[in-house]
Amino acid sequence: MDTALIDQTKLESFVMRALGDLSSGYAGVMVSLGSKLGLYKAMSGTGPLSAKELAARSGCAERYVREWLNAQAAGGYVDYHAVSDTYELTPEQAMVLADEDSAVYIPHAWNVPASMWFDEEKTLAAFRTGNGVAWGEHDGRLQCGVAAFYRNGYRASLVPQWLPALDGVIDRLEAGISVADVGCGHGHSTVLMAKAFPRSRFYGFDAHPASIDAARGNATEAGVAERVRFDVARAVDYPDEHYGLICFFDCLHDMGDPVAAARYAARVLAPDGTVMLVEPFAHDRVEQNLSPVARMYYAASSTICCAHAISEGGHVVLGAQAGEARLADVFRKAGFTHFRRAAETPFNLILEARR
Repeated sequence: MDTALIDQTKLESFVMRALGDLSSGYAGVMVSLGSKLGLYKAMSGTGPLSAKELAARSGCAERYVREWLNAQAAGGYVDYHAVSDTYELTPEQAMVLADEDSAVYIPHAWNVPASMWFDEEKTLAAFRTGNGVAWGEHDGRLQCGVAAFYRNGYRASLVPQWLPALDGVIDRLEAGISVADVGCGHGHSTVLMAKAFPRSRFYGFDAHPASIDAARGNATEAGVAERVRFDVARAVDYPDEHYGLICFFDCLHDMGDPVAAARYAARVLAPDGTVMLVEPFAHDRVEQNLSPVARMYYAASSTICCAHAISEGGHVVLGAQAGEARLADVFRKAGFTHFRRAAETPFNLILEARR
């Protein structure tokens, strides 16, 4: 490479960007440690603490705790007070790092890149051969991390915001209908709806047996097991219950044949039924998706979403940044005549389809 062609200012800027990303990777390990050791919870709501005080509260060794606290302070994850040599977790930081019920609680999300690193050899082989990697072939931290991360977002938005954005669906749920949650994972979305609408009956389906086992446990713990049924099934062969609502939560883009999944949904949908499609937020063109959130989705799509779709035959590999136009085309090909954006967040598109 001819170094004379290098713009030193641009080079230094890009090096600092890359180092910032590397620093963020290190920070994720610290977040996971802080969560699992109870360090964030021990700091929450207490005001400033010394390293010695936090070590005593958390049952950890002071020298490790001090170094961890300094890493947190350097990254802006806690505040450092130099005069008193103390560290403080602000209420805003606590919402993200300590409150497990908060919609913005993030520590569990670090399980996903951890699984991506663990599965690197599988991904390298997939890139070289073009073969797929099924969801269940990944390290278990993937399934647990995705389920825990999405749970809080669904809890904050699904019942109070997303379902009311669909035409007439709340009235039908309150009156009592059958609901299918296709690709339900650990069943958090299914359970949330079952708790909110006791007159309706809910069915969760997923091709991953371990996730279905976890979903059944979650339904029992939530006290809704008598109105929720979870079964291992694919998106093209689950039982026909004449569903008034069929949901695809962040999963259609993972499927090897999304058109077939949508076509099957049309077949088992009640005449006045609705499909609710929740997908990662994306614009329709790559140049519109050059953002930190899109970068995260494209990366996950490279190693997880596309890999699973290819493992299922890869008829249409949508990826995690499909965009509304491509999703609408899937449902048009499946015979749906109505498709609209009902709501959106910085992370999700909430789409409504009817026959």
